[in-house]
Amino acid sequence: MKKVLLIIFMIVSISAQSQVLITLLLGDKLNSPGIEFGLEGGLNWTQVSGFESKDMAQKWNMGFYFNIRIKNQLSLYTGVLVKANNGIDGLTDKDLTALGAFRYKDQNGDLLEGSYSQKLNTFMVPILLRYNFKNHFFIAAGPQFGLMYKSWIEFSGDVDGKEASIKEVNKDKINKIDAGATAAIGYRLMHGTGWTISAKYYYGFVDVFKDISGTKNSSIFIELNIPIGAGKKPEKEKK
Repeated sequence: MKKVLLIIFMIVSISAQSQVLITLLLGDKLNSPGIEFGLEGGLNWTQVSGFESKDMAQKWNMGFYFNIRIKNQLSLYTGVLVKANNGIDGLTDKDLTALGAFRYKDQNGDLLEGSYSQKLNTFMVPILLRYNFKNHFFIAAGPQFGLMYKSWIEFSGDVDGKEASIKEVNKDKINKIDAGATAAIGYRLMHGTGWTISAKYYYGFVDVFKDISGTKNSSIFIELNIPIGAGKKPEKEKK
């Protein structure tokens, strides 16, 4: 719960600073009656299929979004999660062998006690068709694309009585481009004019690792969207 509150505080703080900066730089260019711009952030629980471990890694993410009105209650939702992570925790010996990972030992040649996880830093771009109900709920679905730009296996454990974290970069073993499908459901606060909370599920269609088939990304997201300004409603014509 503390982690969730901390993330919300960070989003609110950055939102306030960004609103001033974007207003100074771009004015009203990012917002119009048919386009809403804002910040998106939250938590996601992620996993990579095809491994013995089924432990989901808990991550946090942050980015920006555009919600573009198409017609009536339909809109196109897109943007970029610029701080986002995929991966899997609790890698087993079998998983480490499949990944060709190094196992860390002490001076006596005994394996160090600790845990191994696969980390994947990714830019995520959803392109979702969104239907907005009159009761302020919405549903959305569509493709999502990703660019995985960092990848490493991380060992966390006790080394000579001290907590240690060691990274083994394996970026050359991953497919940089990810693609899959996303479905979402959410609710807009303040009678449909304020922040938005949503839950999303993503499943990838592309293997994460070049030489290991069946390794697909999947994630569950809990997101908070904060609009930065709002599209101005057209003034009513004077009689």
